[in-house]
Amino acid sequence: MKPAHTLQKLTSPYSWAGLPWGEYYREALEQQLQPWWAKLFGFHLLKLGNLSAALDTEKCAISHQVNVGLAGDNLHVLADPYQLPFAAKSVDACLLAHTLSYADDPHRLLREVDRVMIDDGWLVISSFNPFSLLGLGKLIPGLRTRQPYVSRMFTQMRLLDWLSLLNYEVLEQTRFHVLPWQRKGGRFLSTHLPALGCMSMIVARKRTLPLTPTPMKVGARKPALSRAVGATKSYRKLP
Repeated sequence: MKPAHTLQKLTSPYSWAGLPWGEYYREALEQQLQPWWAKLFGFHLLKLGNLSAALDTEKCAISHQVNVGLAGDNLHVLADPYQLPFAAKSVDACLLAHTLSYADDPHRLLREVDRVMIDDGWLVISSFNPFSLLGLGKLIPGLRTRQPYVSRMFTQMRLLDWLSLLNYEVLEQTRFHVLPWQRKGGRFLSTHLPALGCMSMIVARKRTLPLTPTPMKVGARKPALSRAVGATKSYRKLP
């Protein structure tokens, strides 16, 4: 398994149109997110990265939405995602649409997002699935330097492991859109073989208590030695 931290600098596209079949990916992701927008609540939604900012989130119950990134046209705050200019525990929900796919240190990015997230806050992550047709494209030398194959594709189990270390409860994990060159992603294959979907999405919540409680280890108390009532030493003269 390759380390999460890399010295390679990746540049995220400014819009979904910067990816081949990018508009198909955006539509598929927005469709998967539709049932969740009414469930998210709070005051502030942080959309981190240009691809996150380009998603339609009008149906989200959180009205104040802030787009954050290093450069782009549809951003409200220009900031380094590794050093967010927000106070600790000030964000109710965060959307990372393929943000980790273009991060050179995804662990650090998740820790920074966790810092600004309130307790029981919502975290939505999407990425490309390495076990898909897009993942096979990374094996072809001529495609490795092109979009979207140049992006980092983490397995869903690896993302779940990172969230578990940060004590996040996963509410939804899904893969979809098997055929990247079709607008609907191949309905039949996406319905019966979702594990081969090119897109992956995770919805999780930050928890304050351990998800797997461990019983307290209470040492066995040693019985206190006390003199029994009425017990006295008796001496008898031998004949």
